[in-house]
Amino acid sequence: MLLVGDAGLPNPAGEPVLRALDAELRRDPARTLLVFLGDNIYPNGMPAAEAPDRAEAERRLNAQVDVGVKAGVRTIFIPGNHDWDSERPDGWEAVRRQAAHVAQRGGALAEFLPRDGCPGPAVVDLPALRLVALDTQWWLHDGPRPEHPTSSCPTDSPDEVVGELKNALAAGRPSLVVGHHPLASGGPHGGKFSWRQHFFPLTDVKKGLWLPLPGIGSIYPLARKTGASDQDLSGRRNKAMRLALEAAFAAHPPLAYAAGHEHTLQVLRKPGLPPLLVSGTGFFDHGSPVYNVSGTVYKSSDAGFMRLDVDVRGGARLAVMEVDREGRAQPAHAETLR
Repeated sequence: MLLVGDAGLPNPAGEPVLRALDAELRRDPARTLLVFLGDNIYPNGMPAAEAPDRAEAERRLNAQVDVGVKAGVRTIFIPGNHDWDSERPDGWEAVRRQAAHVAQRGGALAEFLPRDGCPGPAVVDLPALRLVALDTQWWLHDGPRPEHPTSSCPTDSPDEVVGELKNALAAGRPSLVVGHHPLASGGPHGGKFSWRQHFFPLTDVKKGLWLPLPGIGSIYPLARKTGASDQDLSGRRNKAMRLALEAAFAAHPPLAYAAGHEHTLQVLRKPGLPPLLVSGTGFFDHGSPVYNVSGTVYKSSDAGFMRLDVDVRGGARLAVMEVDREGRAQPAHAETLR
């Protein structure tokens, strides 16, 4: 299983991360699964058919769909906050438009989960592993979303999601849970910012915009640390979601919980939780600063993805693959999960 997040702005001249994924996928396509961990289209998901930016959004998504389909590998997409129209009111429709395009472009090999903007969990049983997919943006979204009592989703309230997640993990199979938002992080979404982000905050908006704003520039990182956005670990809804998911993991911990969102590669181990994987550097030169926090085992801002090898006897080994500008992937960290 290859896990790659935040791949939604691939270089039109040839994306190094997608080239590296292609090489990995073709090693054993019949026994490989590719999972995109959300933010599949920057900046605002899939626009309406008549929108002027629709063609470019399709190009960005097609590049990801095609890398799996052309290799003959089953490919699964889950949504992120940018896929929900960057949290705007049209988000639910944007997610459904993206899902429809994935189905049209990818045919039988590509799938968008959970379906219809539902929160999940969506369960995919593989020979050696159960994959459990969540839409974590559903928990954080402040616009229209499917929810009780008016939705047709199998689960449409936090309590129902947690209950079904517990059931999915209680089946006794090795499981991997995937969602877009991490449960811990040493990056900006975890409240960790570099000196550059304090003194030159506009570089977060546009690289190369080195306008010094000392003092004023610190307002933005400080607001992020104190809960200004639910996209950050400090946000009120984010905290509630994480506590709910952590409670669901307590009785039957999965092999790991894998997410994107943070533009980093991280492996964290925290007491009482499964290994936490963050794989959010799905296109080249997209990394954010990352720092050691409690539980950090590995961290990097380099482009790349993660590879999880699972055998039918239940063993699981993780490799973090970093990708260079030429599209070559090399293992930078490896460990046994089980």
